[in-house]
This record gives sequence, C-alpha cells and structure tokens, in this order.
Amino acid sequence: MLKRAAVLGKPVGHSLSPVLHNAGYAAAGLFDWAPYEAIEVDEPALAGFVEGLGPEWAGLSLTMPLKEVALTVATSVSDIATAVGAANTLARRDGGWFADNTDVPGMVEALRTHGGVEKPSSIAVLGGGGTARAALGAASLLGTRKVVLFARRPEAAAELNPVAEALGLSLSLQTWPGLARCTMHDVVISTVPKGVLDTAPLPWRPSTVVFDVVYDPWPTPFAAGAQDAGCRIVSGLDLLHAQALGQFELFTGVKAPAAEMRAALDAAVATR
Repeated sequence: MLKRAAVLGKPVGHSLSPVLHNAGYAAAGLFDWAPYEAIEVDEPALAGFVEGLGPEWAGLSLTMPLKEVALTVATSVSDIATAVGAANTLARRDGGWFADNTDVPGMVEALRTHGGVEKPSSIAVLGGGGTARAALGAASLLGTRKVVLFARRPEAAAELNPVAEALGLSLSLQTWPGLARCTMHDVVISTVPKGVLDTAPLPWRPSTVVFDVVYDPWPTPFAAGAQDAGCRIVSGLDLLHAQALGQFELFTGVKAPAAEMRAALDAAVATR
C-alpha cells in the first residue's frame, strides 16, 4: 500500500507544494509513496475529511483557511503550534494526528538565510490570520520583543494578544490606514492575501527587510516596490521551501533533499 500525503485548503489549485514534495520523494528514492496532491477542503469539511482517511495517509499540509481549525482535529499538538494557536501540518502519530507548525521555523530560516536577519529590534506584521500567528512565533524565536500589528480587522489584535503573551512579546495595534508607518521597523512581514497590497505604495527605507509570504504571482507589486527602494526581500517561495522541508521530514522520517526540492520549485515558477 503506497503511503500518501497532500496539501489541503481553499483555494488550493495554485499550490506549489506538490512540486516540492514530489521532487523530494524522487530525490530521496521514496518509491513507496503515491504522488503528493492538492485537495480542496474548507473549514467545515476538514474534520470529516481527516476522519475518513485510511492508514496509508501519513501527513497533510494545511494552507488557508485551515491553520486554526486544524488544532481541533488533532489528537496531539506541538508546543509551538499550541503557543501560536495555528498549525500548518498534520502528521500521523500512533493512530492519531499530530499538529505542528513548520511555518514558524520556516520563517526564521527564510529571514536569516535570505534576509540576513539576526535579532531585529522591532517587527511589523501585516494581517491578523493564521500566518500572522506564525510571524509572532518567528519574532519570538529571533529574540525580538516588540511587534506592531497592522490589521484590517480591529478585533485581530484582541485575537492575537493571547498569542503574544504566551510568546513573551509586546504587541501593539496600528490601524490599516496608517500602514505607511510599517516602514519604520527593521523587518516587515506581510501575511495578507494577494492583491490586498497591490495599490499601496509605501515610503520604504533601504535598511528594512521586507518579507511577503505571497508567492503567486511573484514578485508581488508590494515586494517589487520595496525592492526598487533598495530593501532586502524575502519571498513567499523562500518560506514555502523552508516550511516544506520540515513537513517532508515529519511525514517521511527521511532527511529532506533541500537542494533538489528548491531546484524543482524554481523550475516550476519559471514556467508559470
């Protein structure tokens, strides 16, 4: 019986996770795995979908809007997923499902490797959803204590305050109309969906590191504007790759072939 894994979300047809994981299977010689696929599942359907999976299923990657509801279908949860209140990964463990968040270490790896970030004094996070929760976790791991949240929903800060407290962060809220003030911070992490920032030219400082988690299309107008101003850019592709390595190892128990997976990702993007 071939082992199986997939990425779930809605929408999910744009996902490049199948490219990454299938390249990893091939490079690692995992011929007892069925092709990794993308399956459209929304929040109300997640519990039933997971309950109906057979023993051949080893893991699930989760994208929007499933990262918070994932905790409700898990039988065990990692410390970091508990702290941030969101998971992007469900891995089979002892007949149940273990929820983890590889976005958090993935963000840290992407910021350090591609952004040259070590310990920023302040980070601005744009957006208030599941990926914003991971951004708070990354800020904590980087040793940052001051995070400023720019959210379209006023209630987002109230929802994220318990996360910040659990992580030992000082979190303050700025209104969305004041978005230009995000450029005052050492690092800006945008977690909002594609299109939201397309018409928002900002007064960038070249010293700011700008991280846009959107990767389709790439570069986004938001990232391109920052890059034109001389900012160092971290892309959603960098995060997609970094978080997938952790998922691959959780699912398979095999060291992820990082170089081969990144080469496949870059080749797929080049053809889009």
